[in-house]
Amino acid sequence: MNKNSKIYIAGHRGMVGSAVWRSLEADGYTNLIGRTSSELDLRNQDAVNQFIISEQPDVVIDAAARVGGILANSEYPYQFLMENLQIQNNLIDASHKQGVEKFIFLGSSCIYPKLAPQPLKEEHLLTDTLEPTNEWYAIAKITGVKACEAIRKQYGKDYVSLMPTNLYGSFDNFDLKTSHVLPAMLRKFHEAKENGNAPVTLWGSGTPMREFLYVDDMAEAVVFAVNNTLPEHLYNVGTGTDVTIKELAETIQKVIGHEGDIIWDSEKPDGTPRKLMDVSKLKLAGWNYKTELLQGIEKTYAWFLDHQASLKQVKLSK
Repeated sequence: MNKNSKIYIAGHRGMVGSAVWRSLEADGYTNLIGRTSSELDLRNQDAVNQFIISEQPDVVIDAAARVGGILANSEYPYQFLMENLQIQNNLIDASHKQGVEKFIFLGSSCIYPKLAPQPLKEEHLLTDTLEPTNEWYAIAKITGVKACEAIRKQYGKDYVSLMPTNLYGSFDNFDLKTSHVLPAMLRKFHEAKENGNAPVTLWGSGTPMREFLYVDDMAEAVVFAVNNTLPEHLYNVGTGTDVTIKELAETIQKVIGHEGDIIWDSEKPDGTPRKLMDVSKLKLAGWNYKTELLQGIEKTYAWFLDHQASLKQVKLSK
């Protein structure tokens, strides 16, 4: 790719998309395009087709999705399935039909079976049943992976899927009802500290293990995929290391300076026991993460403090 190649980033205002935009600019790319959801409804097939026809991008990066944690997935299964299918299928199909040669599809580690061997390898896809708490989102993302694989196989195009582990960082979603575990914890501990170091109640037992990747590192993996023709269709993106949810909570508590108790509500679901990514394929290709968890949480909390006034629904919960 040359630095003037036109690159469309779907979801450029989100946590991942905005980080990808910043990383591409830092790498010297000068012809980036994006549209807000009010400017382009990615669920509308005709609108997406017309946009790709009009703009004729050289590269499309799909960082757009309806996302959320266990609670959001369980309460809105149809939306998580259908809207994600609509978004990705419209983008993939329009890009293919209009001659876009490079497409980067971003998914999630939840595409892998609940009880797949650890660490999760790319070849574990579709070998067993999914985690029920997020299967709707996972099924949509698996469909995107297979669509890109099919185009690559049938038409020889450079359509590649990157599956990140749990992401966090600047522009994350800190809404307690729809956010993922790390930003939800960060906000809970912050509010508890502001409320006289009140106790913090967290879901589950604290024993499940999770891997976390700072979003700027994920963005650099996307830039790596833009700059290189990767030989395979699917790559895991992560650190290759994990921590228990209890260790995560204690790290966040320390960063924030909360001095109250942590109460574990064991009646709430834990989700998948462990989700550790085997990231050896992408590492062998030439990419590796940079930001350790403690450093990433410190950066994320600093961003949270700087942007509280502008965050959606950031007011203290009643």
